[in-house]
Amino acid sequence: MRASTIKRSLGVDLTTKIKESRVLLVGAGGIGCELLKNLVLTGFGEVHIIDLDTIDLSNLNRQFLFRHEHIKKPKALVAKEVAHNFQPGAKLVAYHANIMDRQFNVGWFQKFHIVFNALDNLAARRHVNRMCLAAGVPLIESGTTGFNGQVQVITKGETECYDCNPKATPTTFPICTIRTTPSQPIHCIVWAKSYLLPQLFGESEDEAAELDMTENAENADEIANLKKEAATLKEIRESMGSDEFSRNVFKKVFESDIQRLRDLEDMWTEREAPKVLVYDELDQSSASTKLPNSSGDRREWSMEENFVVFKDSLDRLSKRLKDLQAKKLTDDSEPSLSFDKDDEDTLDFVTATANLRADTFHIGITSKFDTKQMAGNIIPAIATTNAMTASLCVLQSFKVLQDDISRAKMVFLERSGARAINSEGLRPPQAYCDVCSVVRGGLSVDPSATLEDLVVGVLQEQLGYTNEMSVRTDEGIVYDPEMEDNLPKKLSELGIKNDSFLTVVDDDDLEKDPRVNVEFWVVERTKPSENSKPVTLKTVDIPRRPKKSVVPEADVVNVTNGTAGNGKRKREGEDEPLTNGHIAKKVAGESAQNGDEDVIVIKDDEGAILIDD
Repeated sequence: MRASTIKRSLGVDLTTKIKESRVLLVGAGGIGCELLKNLVLTGFGEVHIIDLDTIDLSNLNRQFLFRHEHIKKPKALVAKEVAHNFQPGAKLVAYHANIMDRQFNVGWFQKFHIVFNALDNLAARRHVNRMCLAAGVPLIESGTTGFNGQVQVITKGETECYDCNPKATPTTFPICTIRTTPSQPIHCIVWAKSYLLPQLFGESEDEAAELDMTENAENADEIANLKKEAATLKEIRESMGSDEFSRNVFKKVFESDIQRLRDLEDMWTEREAPKVLVYDELDQSSASTKLPNSSGDRREWSMEENFVVFKDSLDRLSKRLKDLQAKKLTDDSEPSLSFDKDDEDTLDFVTATANLRADTFHIGITSKFDTKQMAGNIIPAIATTNAMTASLCVLQSFKVLQDDISRAKMVFLERSGARAINSEGLRPPQAYCDVCSVVRGGLSVDPSATLEDLVVGVLQEQLGYTNEMSVRTDEGIVYDPEMEDNLPKKLSELGIKNDSFLTVVDDDDLEKDPRVNVEFWVVERTKPSENSKPVTLKTVDIPRRPKKSVVPEADVVNVTNGTAGNGKRKREGEDEPLTNGHIAKKVAGESAQNGDEDVIVIKDDEGAILIDD
């Protein structure tokens, strides 16, 4: 009955294409659950679901496929199981894995007709965007923030990609505030999450986006102190896994470091000096204290509970890192652990450590639930917004399946305004986008191929590059004119392996008409080729970079959500009026005041979405 209704609504041709399609759903959270239900009920032939997370109690209010008995189980596997109840005949494939894992390479992405993004983090979104462009697969990107939502269709060479517009920069905190003069709970949380956790189990603090490492007068002293402390923390890491590890960490950060700050008496003339916490005293007072259970997430832990969680989480994280190090292969990068709001071990560590520090500086402590919200930069999700966004994704996918991209839209959900759903036409790719304006090609390499085989044999002799170029991988630059020492090294020694990406940048001055960037997908041969060079590629046409055009200031117009007085409508992450390649037309006489700013009201009747009774 449902199939016949869909056929009458959508037509035989589109229904057939839907049934024969194979699609990928990345993310099984708030949008993902709604989207999976829609895909199954619409009749999509084969749906693959991938999600790294497990189900948490806090997910149940909006991720309707999950129930209390599913807590701690993988989201993707449970979503597949429950979705089968809607359509028992549906072909569903689930992966409890990270979409950024090497196994999900370009060849794997090429198996799908459409990819749906239902993610909640920037790094994974950018990765999927890049993989879809490399594979030539249409991507439908979606996201929600409270009552607001957005759906964007991305197709290689025809539309803007996810990276065409810069995304909002995360809030940063001066390192001097975080390290020496915290005054709010968030300062302590960022210290635990972005400084101490990476120092003990992960990368350098320089990688933390929330720490402002700018070399200004305010930060200079603390940056110098950071460098001095690196050696001390490295020594403490050597005791990881022993009974002394938690004691060593505690005494370093809550005894000696705090005493150092107390000795700077001039700092405490206008505020209370921090107090030193003594490990032995807390260890004795918490001797009979039990670990709080999950039901205590919303209440504030006592200092004794924070102390026992601090020790226990350090032990758990130490064991995890030791296990990863034991399994490390020779060519693998050094294992590390990083914060994840859905990872109990790292969340427990950040909560307990931040609260101990807050107590040291006489700041109010936070519950585990509140810490998760702040550390994960979580904005409350609205179930209705997720449902509407998921529906719009499916509607846009129909246009993709019909090869009718010209009618696809960028769709916005907005709580304010004359209508809740607004849309605008898709823009062409940005000429200077580092992700979608590049030329893509494939490199076939022997296991013994060297960087010289690539740079000299292919880039210079075959493609005609000069010395003024650089070769970059995701880990950084491996070649430029000042790094010729790398030329004799094997590509594998430089981290260039099967399914790796590398980018070639023409560094000639703009006056010399440089080429656009080239991104190569590396395919490693299983054995050396007898009839070809160590590195080969198909001929690629590499155009020159277009000259930048200047948009006249008079043509730059602020875009609103369609009603007067509601400010600008901005794409995700945009902080400035829209310019270049998308000039809105001013409707005569339709301007309104918004504070001191003129706002142009755009009437776009073609952009409205009309729903018939």
